[in-house]
Parts: sequence; C-alpha cells; structure tokens
Amino acid sequence: MRSWLTLMLLGLLLLLAACGDDTTEPPTETDGAEPQEEEVEEQEGEPQDGSGGDSEGASEVQLLTVEFLNADGDATGTAELTEEDNGVMVKLNVEGLEPGMHGIHFHEEGMCEAPDFESAGGHFNPTSASHGHDNPDGPHAGDLQNIEVADDGTSTDELTAENVTLQIGEDNSLLKEGGTALVIHASEDDGQTDPSGDSGERVACGVVTAE
Repeated sequence: MRSWLTLMLLGLLLLLAACGDDTTEPPTETDGAEPQEEEVEEQEGEPQDGSGGDSEGASEVQLLTVEFLNADGDATGTAELTEEDNGVMVKLNVEGLEPGMHGIHFHEEGMCEAPDFESAGGHFNPTSASHGHDNPDGPHAGDLQNIEVADDGTSTDELTAENVTLQIGEDNSLLKEGGTALVIHASEDDGQTDPSGDSGERVACGVVTAE
C-alpha cells in the first residue's frame, strides 16, 4: 500500500511538472520614441558662413587711370591717379604736346568734348577759393603745379594734388556725382590769376570717374 501511494505521489508530481506554467514573456518593445530629427532652424536671409550679411562696399578708390584726348579727339596719353596719405598722386604719360611749361588742373565736370573742352567747366573748387598756389586766398582744390613737356612732346611728370581725394562721398572727392576732368593747358600757369592762371587754351582733357 505504501509503495502504491509513493507511485501515485511521483506520478502526480510528474503531471504537475508537465503542466507547469510554461508561459513565455513576449518580447518587450522599447517605449522610447524613434529618434527625432533635429530641425535646423535657418533664419531667412542669414548667411551660413556667419558673416552676418553683405559687407559694406568700399568707398575709396585706390587707383584709376585717366585717358587724355587732344583737340582732334585722338588719344594723347594717360594719367595714373593714386590715393595717398597726403593727397592724390598724379603720374603723367602724355605725348604730342608743345615743349615747355603747361598748366594742369582738375575741372568740375566729367566731360571732355573736343576741340575746346569747355564742357569740363571751371576748376574743381568746392571751397570757393581763389585760383593759384601763390594766391593768399587760394588755391582751388583742383590746382596743380605746372608740368614740363620735353622737346619730343612728352611728359612723365609726377605731381601731388594735396587738396583732393578719391574717397567717394567727401566734399573734395574727384569722384563726385558726374565725375571731374583733368585738363592740360597750352601755357604755363602763373599761380595766382583767376580763373586759371592765364594758362591759355585747353589742349588735352581726360575724364576722372570710377566707372
């Protein structure tokens, strides 16, 4: 009887083991949300290089070339204008002129209509001064020292115009609206007689402009 009970007990234990809880946990899904795409916020009109927008354009021209015409409307050389600390350097390279001393000035209008170049107007004179470096009430801003033309009709003189600038927007700027002109006269400038130092006719003219 005891053996039979023992067998019954073992059978029951085996049955219980076979029918035991065999539930398996389903795979768990992470509750974490899918990675979120970062939104790169670009402000309208703001450059991506961090420059903060277009830089202000330069207001000063450092170098420009003036092309001269003679009374026949033919090219007769150039003048190179360079902005320097003490004014504007003028480097001439002209030909076809009469030998000797000649007056040269910046004029108020950026026009050079042959043959007389009267379209260039009077001397560039924003301060309403009198003409001439030897005049106590002068000079005009556009007054320059005389140039010397060699026997072969050429000149490579260098002058400094101390009372003008190439800086746009200044009262004494050669690059004012409409520009100015650089004019060579037939005779020497006496340095004091209004309006042009008794320097005679205009024999060469070049427009001064940044365009």
